[in-house]
Amino acid sequence: MFPNSSNLGRPSFPPKHQQHSSFFNKLPLNIPPALLSHQQIVDAQFNIQNAALSRALLSGNLATLPTVTPQPLTYGNGSSVRTSVAPTSFRGRKRLSEQSVPYDVKRQRFHSPHREATVVNQTVPLAEDRRYSFPGSSPSQPFPARYVPDLTGCVPPLRDTSFSDPVETTLPVAKDKLSQQVLELFQACQQQTCDLNRKELCRTELQREIQRIFPQSRLFLVGSSLNGFGTRSSDGDLCLVVKEEPVNQKTEARHILSLVQKLFSTKLSSYIERPQLIRAKVPIVKFRDKVSCVEFDLNVNNVVGIRNTFLLRTYAYIENRVRPLVLVVKKWASFHDINDASRGTLSSYSLVLMVLHYLQTLPEPILPSLQKNYPLHLVHQAPRTIPPYLSKNASSLGDLLLGFFKYYATEFDWSHQMISVREAKAIPRPDGIEWRNKYICVEEPFDGTNTARAVHEKHKFDIIKDEFMKSWQILRDKKDLHCILPLRTTIQKR
Repeated sequence: MFPNSSNLGRPSFPPKHQQHSSFFNKLPLNIPPALLSHQQIVDAQFNIQNAALSRALLSGNLATLPTVTPQPLTYGNGSSVRTSVAPTSFRGRKRLSEQSVPYDVKRQRFHSPHREATVVNQTVPLAEDRRYSFPGSSPSQPFPARYVPDLTGCVPPLRDTSFSDPVETTLPVAKDKLSQQVLELFQACQQQTCDLNRKELCRTELQREIQRIFPQSRLFLVGSSLNGFGTRSSDGDLCLVVKEEPVNQKTEARHILSLVQKLFSTKLSSYIERPQLIRAKVPIVKFRDKVSCVEFDLNVNNVVGIRNTFLLRTYAYIENRVRPLVLVVKKWASFHDINDASRGTLSSYSLVLMVLHYLQTLPEPILPSLQKNYPLHLVHQAPRTIPPYLSKNASSLGDLLLGFFKYYATEFDWSHQMISVREAKAIPRPDGIEWRNKYICVEEPFDGTNTARAVHEKHKFDIIKDEFMKSWQILRDKKDLHCILPLRTTIQKR
């Protein structure tokens, strides 16, 4: 999970009696295995590591942590680094192929008994007893629709617990052609354990190197890689947490990232390719790992990404139609060039929230609002506290996909409404300056910002609306996914 103290010649963190901050005792370290299917093997590893990790951190004895050693000929000084001849571009495009993974491995289904065993464990938020905001310790309370709390510095505390065994979930039965196409595309393109392992190996190595500059920092793998909605071509999102207090993203975060970029471009240049500092609202260092052939985005202290990772993960597994539907929508948006926030269209995160919102607003909902129905501090403890959602809606995957396009093509009021997964409904747009002159408003469930703020040009907005309308009309008439998304090409690129 994390490098042993011996790897650095000193403890990664000071002994408990010397710590002046309770930050890392509060920081989530591993996500519990949510109700899952293809990641059961991965999450079985979480269960083994979580209890030992929790006890070690709570006792202040990091020496008891199990060692996770990267594969010997992958990273580090003197190691042979396998590079790829594929062209590298950081213009917002996702990587198009898996050069290092055989095709027959990619085609393994999530329930195959022959899938490879997990060799490393993945760093994700761990369960907690309570959720507190810095600097105080009062439990968080649900907030009203128009209130946007300041949660920038809020990180859930660590909890010492063992998790129940993961519950195997089955995919929905496909009784029509369109539903079968959705299901087959999902099985072919969903993220596999080997994909996650490669990202985790890179994260482990990078954390070891970054801790030489920031000894008390932690590096977290977040986003689609761990929230249940990842694909074989998903990039890796990393959150570098350096301190308890919020970080000024315009100044301090950029300075920290400039040091990280320098580290990547010098000492780690043997396996980190062309690191670039992107000065966005939340600045990132974008780079490509030559070993795993994965592109990464690394931010500093954007802890909302840690929280929404396990929120989305819970949504992903409480109903078995959610993940296939989200994956197909993401692939569709990517094919039609409307899935790239850096180019003024929709981010993958916004697309996921749009699908969840649609499933929440059906006459017979398929998803609830987890934040309304459950205390926020229990959301990520899905295996023990949040059961599968038993919806009376028996719509097929094909019908739901068609309904998704129809909803955003003909029913949703873009001019006056905001998409809110937190409220499980469309709510009136706020009057704040952040929401003015925005063509699409998608509320971030935790900090209340607009995740679709990148869509700021009417031309791009019109393109997005036009794609929804055309796809709905074609799918309504043809009932064939191939008419709006070439399946063979999509599976090859995945």
